[in-house]
Amino acid sequence: MNVVDMHCDTIMQIYQATKDQPVLLKKNNIQLDIEKMQKGDYLLQNFALFIESDEVDSPYQTAKEMVDCFYQEMKQNKDTIRPVIHYEQILENGLNNRMSALLTMEEGAPLEGSIEKLEEFYNLGVRMLTLTWNYPNEIGYPNAAFSDDDFHLNDHKQKGLTEQGIKIVQRMNELGMIIDVSHGSDALVEDVLKYTDRPFVASHSDARAICPHYRNLSDDLIRKIAERGGVIGINFAGQFLKKAEDKGSQIDAIVRHVQHIYQTAGIDVIGLGSDFDGIKVHEDLPDGSVLPKIYDALVKAGFTTKEVDKIFNENVLRLYRDFLI
Repeated sequence: MNVVDMHCDTIMQIYQATKDQPVLLKKNNIQLDIEKMQKGDYLLQNFALFIESDEVDSPYQTAKEMVDCFYQEMKQNKDTIRPVIHYEQILENGLNNRMSALLTMEEGAPLEGSIEKLEEFYNLGVRMLTLTWNYPNEIGYPNAAFSDDDFHLNDHKQKGLTEQGIKIVQRMNELGMIIDVSHGSDALVEDVLKYTDRPFVASHSDARAICPHYRNLSDDLIRKIAERGGVIGINFAGQFLKKAEDKGSQIDAIVRHVQHIYQTAGIDVIGLGSDFDGIKVHEDLPDGSVLPKIYDALVKAGFTTKEVDKIFNENVLRLYRDFLI
């Protein structure tokens, strides 16, 4: 099965834990640890450095400390999981029965609008950047800035990338750092399409046509991301998967999103972006060990095993092969 998951917030949970109640990657009571990932048949997990910028004194310094936290956990678990910056390392780890960890960043605020800081984090191993979280920053604007109390988009004219944001995404293309537009405004995604020429991802986003939350993608943007050769990671958060009145399990909702994106833009654009440890625990999707159930549900819904393998690993690995060189 070999799960490749484009987004989790586990490093945040580990970093924020207290000395009295530590959280460790090897074994913990949250949604992802080594044991749960092994049960889920993980090949690679993206570990995001998530910083809520208005809750820390220096997003830049906090991100640096979280990088250290990531590598400390990797060192302590090197027999079972290792960090990667090259595609071949993923293959090597798999052949040696080890999982791989790709370091990413969710929220561009730690860059402080600086190309130099972008390059610094790249040199520290960060290979994907979610341009915004839910607040505007020096790079651009999120859909959250244009939403109403019902979590729908309002009719206000949107803003996308800033002038400096355009320079940053273009430098990311040159470096080989993957642009991630999850959380970004619709206008920001359009700007990424306009000002860059390489594939990019929405690492943890769903289909707005199935659930009309502002965090989800319109059919038009789904098609454009697919045409660019990008990948959309299905997010497991309940409020993005289905409306409160919708019946069925969370896994059923995942299947509906996959079916819709498939019908809209084809199989090659679909991946996984669980958002584990950044979302509420739900009995249908308690932790990383549940991935085989999702695989089986997709097969039961009529997808071939070849198609489900594309969703679970091949589509993301195709993109990583072109970037992680």
